[in-house]
Amino acid sequence: MEDIDPRLEEAIKKVTGRRPRTVIDHILQHGSISTETLKEEYGYDHPPRAARDVREAGIPLETFWIRGSTGRKIGAYRFGDIDKIEGHKLAGRRTFSKELKQRLLEQEGSRCAICQTKYEGRYLQIDHRVPYEVSGDAGEADEGELMLLCASCQRSKSWTCEGCGNWTEQSNEFPCASCYWASPENHEHFAGEPIRRLDVSWVSEEMPEYNSLRETAAASGMTISELAKALIAKALGENPNSD
Repeated sequence: MEDIDPRLEEAIKKVTGRRPRTVIDHILQHGSISTETLKEEYGYDHPPRAARDVREAGIPLETFWIRGSTGRKIGAYRFGDIDKIEGHKLAGRRTFSKELKQRLLEQEGSRCAICQTKYEGRYLQIDHRVPYEVSGDAGEADEGELMLLCASCQRSKSWTCEGCGNWTEQSNEFPCASCYWASPENHEHFAGEPIRRLDVSWVSEEMPEYNSLRETAAASGMTISELAKALIAKALGENPNSD
């Protein structure tokens, strides 16, 4: 740490978590760390989460692209602009209470806010609608700024947000607030793109319906998504002549 900015050195000393320390120590030694290294060398199956841990501790990281061992383009991380150290985050991310989670479980019917699949409470995690890295922490009184996500949707959200231009460049909370990942029921875009998305899951006793849909789609030479959209359009009266 002899050649780094004293401000960054002081901030790094306050980071004690194992995962962010792993990322930080590797960057200090090698100058950067790739998603491939995080996965293959350190066993982190979701590298962006490890990078988020560093950012959530107040340390600026920037993402750039390199060629991995297979020649494919992969992400990598290095320290960012020292002037962007976020002192209010150096104490660590707030831990939410069990009481707050229970209230959210009751309000949402123990469902993931994205896929609407019902889970036992222990499989759902509290997540910021607008990413923590963009707007900072939400207090327990700001329940409307929080949502419950299953692990799968949380990983998908993390991957998508990491590649969004608003995240990497503007870091403006207003576009985030109208994104699918913040408000799936009332969104205006999908990571900045003019896309509307609906995530539907079939579980338990609903599986025969899905199997029937899949068989009908195959017989019609369509994908399941194409058939579902056609059926919705017909139900809404937009394509009354379709069979």
